[in-house]
Amino acid sequence: QHALNSGIRRYHVSPALCQRAKVAMSHFEPNEYINYEKLEKNINIVRKRLDRPLTLSEKIVYGHLDDPAKQEIERGKTYLRLRPDRVAMQDATAQMAMLQFISSGLPKVAVPSTIHCDHLIEAQSGGEKDLRRAKDINQEVYNFLATAGAKYGVGFWKPGSGIIHQIILENYSYPGVMLIGTDSHTPNGGGLGGVCIGVGGADAVDVMAGIPWELKCPKVIGVKLTGKLSGWTSPKDVILKVAGILTVKGGTGAIIEYHGPGVDSISCTGMATICNMGAEIGATTSIFPYNARMKKYLGKTGRADIAALADEFKQHLVPDSGCQYDQVIEINLSELKPHINGPFTPDLAHPVSDIGAVAEKEGWPVDIRVGLIGSCTNSSYEDMGRSAAVARQALAHGLKCKSKFTITPGSEQIRATIERDGYAKVLREVGGLVLANACGPCIGQWDRKDIKKGEKNTIVTSYNRNFTGRNDANPETHAFVTSPEIVTALSIAGTLKFNPETDYLTGADGKKFKLEAPDADELPKLEFDPGQDTYQYPPKDGSGQHVDVSPTSQRLQLLEPFDKWDGKDLEDMLILIKVKGKCTTDHISAAGPWLKFRGHLDNISNNLLIGAINIENGKANSVRNALTQEFGPVPDTARYYKKMGVKWAVIGDENYGEGSSREHAALEPRHLGGRVIITKSFARIHETNLKKQGLLPLTFADPADYNKIHPVDKLSIVGLKDFAPGKPLKCIIKHPNGSQETIMLNHTFNESQIEWFQAGSALNRMKELQQKSS
Repeated sequence: QHALNSGIRRYHVSPALCQRAKVAMSHFEPNEYINYEKLEKNINIVRKRLDRPLTLSEKIVYGHLDDPAKQEIERGKTYLRLRPDRVAMQDATAQMAMLQFISSGLPKVAVPSTIHCDHLIEAQSGGEKDLRRAKDINQEVYNFLATAGAKYGVGFWKPGSGIIHQIILENYSYPGVMLIGTDSHTPNGGGLGGVCIGVGGADAVDVMAGIPWELKCPKVIGVKLTGKLSGWTSPKDVILKVAGILTVKGGTGAIIEYHGPGVDSISCTGMATICNMGAEIGATTSIFPYNARMKKYLGKTGRADIAALADEFKQHLVPDSGCQYDQVIEINLSELKPHINGPFTPDLAHPVSDIGAVAEKEGWPVDIRVGLIGSCTNSSYEDMGRSAAVARQALAHGLKCKSKFTITPGSEQIRATIERDGYAKVLREVGGLVLANACGPCIGQWDRKDIKKGEKNTIVTSYNRNFTGRNDANPETHAFVTSPEIVTALSIAGTLKFNPETDYLTGADGKKFKLEAPDADELPKLEFDPGQDTYQYPPKDGSGQHVDVSPTSQRLQLLEPFDKWDGKDLEDMLILIKVKGKCTTDHISAAGPWLKFRGHLDNISNNLLIGAINIENGKANSVRNALTQEFGPVPDTARYYKKMGVKWAVIGDENYGEGSSREHAALEPRHLGGRVIITKSFARIHETNLKKQGLLPLTFADPADYNKIHPVDKLSIVGLKDFAPGKPLKCIIKHPNGSQETIMLNHTFNESQIEWFQAGSALNRMKELQQKSS
């Protein structure tokens, strides 16, 4: 409210320019300058207040405080009010983010912002054909995003440009930047020393509106790296190992900060790989300190001026000596072995040498049907070069891949450069199919034809996630995550039982040979080939631009405000579903074919919780309607309750909402009449998204109370009139036999978030404050 009363920054004003140099944040925004002096000033204020050495992530986070002199700072407890430098959105989430921004009534974004078209291109027959098909099918959505970008001052990367995180690394991330993105793998930018955080669309709207953005002050987990990477061991193995140590929720509420002498043996894009997959352990983000590898990458991507400026301010882009971490993990890179994680969860870690025996013991298929390399996690020039180095050895002995093999370039620049330098040719010759510069199979955009749904099979990928059904919608697909070079080697062998470090292949001449560890340049010897120009600059004045949303569209729908809280306790709510076990955002709001409805809230709500397992019957998408006693689909039951004016709740297990930044997983239950989500614990992004949409994410004070609630019970949340930070709420459970019991529920709401709930959503609250301010 204070920020709004002092005036929303409706038009971005460039910060005070660095006295030492005026360096643009990117080539695409020549008048938006890096402001290291402000970062330095804020860091000095906070260091004096805290009177202790600071970690790198603390420097960058506290360096972006809205009020560094007065902000209360306590790791893991207080909420920080921050001023991020920029916003990035991918096309699937940008639709809802831009629809919310339109609803705000503001004329232009307050900070540099971009939209990236990478999620809506389905992998089918190859790059060019798939891209043409996507442009045709998604024309309405692409036109909406392009015109909305033009009207509100947002840069637009057209379909075919590449994956959002690769483009950010190539163009927008830099040491010390604070960037928020509407995708959970935004932390990829930590490979260039930035604090890059995945958020929901409503958080992005706050930043684009010029309002301070709230984040719970992160704890800091230090990962000390010693030794040196070599042989078959890759940067991917670092995060696969860390995921095995911390599990999918071990990083929740924390920033993972890598440090130590081993850091310098990792390329800049390798560091980005590690940071990218930090999302799979629930981390707020991950980061590496500024070093020579980052400087080299900045120079190769045409940003030597940024590197020169970073050199001058380097003391603020590395951790202070003697800084303290909340937890420290040590990994000796010289002893680290190649890993492969899975199936069905990215934290089930195995050395590659063991996976064949483990698979046979567990009954997992050992024959590999498809190997897939690329994605936002592993599609750099170095990744493609190491895979091509493996492929060349096989070709030299007359071998091709026994498994199907696909390649996804991370960006148009990577695609053009690997075509010029021969990598793509080698990967095709070994049997690979080069797909479009997009997310593709990694997010379920895969028109897979080689198996039938329900057929048990194994795939290996260089992606980041392997939840049940994520890649191909088949719950019997056992997906394993590893490095691109290991994927390539396993695809050539065709089996999980092959260990490239020790095992031999048989060439076409009948002679046995062993693959040598791959070696490749981390960056091209020549300059990168930029490929086709796929960027649309926003005009200086977009006020005359028309943004078209047809009232009859099945893909886009303007938003209506959610209802305000009525000032009363939530009484006699029905339980829509009590979820058993893992419930990710894929379970709550499925991707794949549903991506086409990401801009139409009512249509996409037909996928609400269809993947979650109902504890009552052990089935997915089958719940009891408490009013009719009939079993039916989850969304249909929710719609029936809404029609009858009945409020409902969801009961969840551990780490509920693990996975992506998918805001729809919070919008859908709110749209269909949900009021409360009660779980043992939440994933960070999902909990925030629920709060932003006016729902109550609550946790059991005693996790064992999960067992006291049954799907046939009714629930009342008592104490909302006195709702306050840190004050638990009571839940009265009414059993069908007439008995009652009371349990306590915790929450993490602060004062402003309570106002979001009372107003009906964070967007409603913003508009209320705008009206007061004006």
